[in-house]
Amino acid sequence: MSGSQVVVIGAGIAGLAAAHRLTRCGARVTVLEASDRVGGKLLPGEIAGARVDFGAESMLARRPEAVALAREVGLDERLQPPATATASIWTRGALRPMPKGHVMGVPGTAEALAGVLSEEGLARIEQDAELPRTEVGDDVAVGEYVAARLGREVVDRLIEPLLGGVYAGDAYRISMRSAVPQLFQVAKTHASLTEGVREIQARMAANQQTGPVFMGIEGGVGTLPLAVADSVRARGGEIVTGAPVRELRREPSGGWKVVTGDRVLHADAVIVAVPAPAAAGLLRAEAPEAATELDTVDYASMALVTLAYRRSDTDLPAGSGFLVPPVDGRTIKASTFASQKWGWIADENPELVVLRTSVGRFGETEILERDDTALVDVSRHDLEAATGLAATPLETRVTRWTDGLPQYPVGHHARVARIREHVAKLPGLAVCGAQYDGVGIPACVASAHAAVDQIQGDLTAVRELTANPVQSLHGGAGE
Repeated sequence: MSGSQVVVIGAGIAGLAAAHRLTRCGARVTVLEASDRVGGKLLPGEIAGARVDFGAESMLARRPEAVALAREVGLDERLQPPATATASIWTRGALRPMPKGHVMGVPGTAEALAGVLSEEGLARIEQDAELPRTEVGDDVAVGEYVAARLGREVVDRLIEPLLGGVYAGDAYRISMRSAVPQLFQVAKTHASLTEGVREIQARMAANQQTGPVFMGIEGGVGTLPLAVADSVRARGGEIVTGAPVRELRREPSGGWKVVTGDRVLHADAVIVAVPAPAAAGLLRAEAPEAATELDTVDYASMALVTLAYRRSDTDLPAGSGFLVPPVDGRTIKASTFASQKWGWIADENPELVVLRTSVGRFGETEILERDDTALVDVSRHDLEAATGLAATPLETRVTRWTDGLPQYPVGHHARVARIREHVAKLPGLAVCGAQYDGVGIPACVASAHAAVDQIQGDLTAVRELTANPVQSLHGGAGE
């Protein structure tokens, strides 16, 4: 790889992580980004003078990839866990403590969900032990399987808001094999789902995983891609923004021709790290079967509403925020009390309280067609109903992520395997990003590292990720 010319298309966290790994291998790297900035769904900014995230705000720390990358680019001293991990769920007319003792909303015992579910819902969970095995085949929707075992109330009041926070999707469509692989494995081997969950919990306890589940970065997770980009440049890599790629073609010599604007680049290898629609367009000429598969990837749109208040005007409940089950008919799907969740925001802005809400799920188009003022108004309405917060904010900001979250329907794993099989036929070509192995930051970094290994001829990591995607957990509003 040393001395090879590699073009990375896309400067989101996956593309930047790939470029960073390539420069460490001695490759000459050019990153081409269509937009005017790097970072993709990671976006730092300010509101009322406070540094905040306007995109994803936390990263899973129980996987090593994202935290390790942050340390490699000099952010070690700025890594911070949440100041509080206590969250609530706004359901059945009240804020209720988020239950403990569950795996992505699936409990090991009915008692674990006491207070969130009705008595009827709790009683339905108890039936799981007597039901015959529910076959899951090669894949199954999370909601479909769990509702069959434990009843719809578990899905509607806990799994839906948790999965909705990760994918902005519908639990009754989302693949259990790809989104919650731990549960899929126990579903294949256990007749009782609750028994399988208890086994997962016992295994986790035996492994004695310590330390925070999630990690943030002082100044915002959105500063991570900026630091990675700086590291790439420091190692001689080139990053060009405002440079959409118009053509990607195989050359007779075996290399690749990449056309952007009036510039033509010749590369030994190319990594395509852009969302599925753009990737399909780039691959259509040389890998038409892969492009056809990428055309089938659906995306959900969402918006984040960030609000800043005078601290003297607010009296929020304790904790990091709350989730909202769609079944309760509210508009917002979550709220993060950013000033309470992240100590550095409170320390830097003692007179301010910053919080945010998220709106929009897969298939919900009407709410996102409203203007920014309407989204702020509906967020304030729901916040007042949930917490009593009636004050007028000092400043608001609406950040729209149109087609921001790829959906993982039943059969997603097989689609990814087919895409990679077609791409692997072309030496010097690899793909990575959120539409393959998980939507969280660690998954994107792992996908990027596997892509780099692939263009060097090592398919081990690609095969492992395709078979065992990275589970993405809920870390806040819209994570």
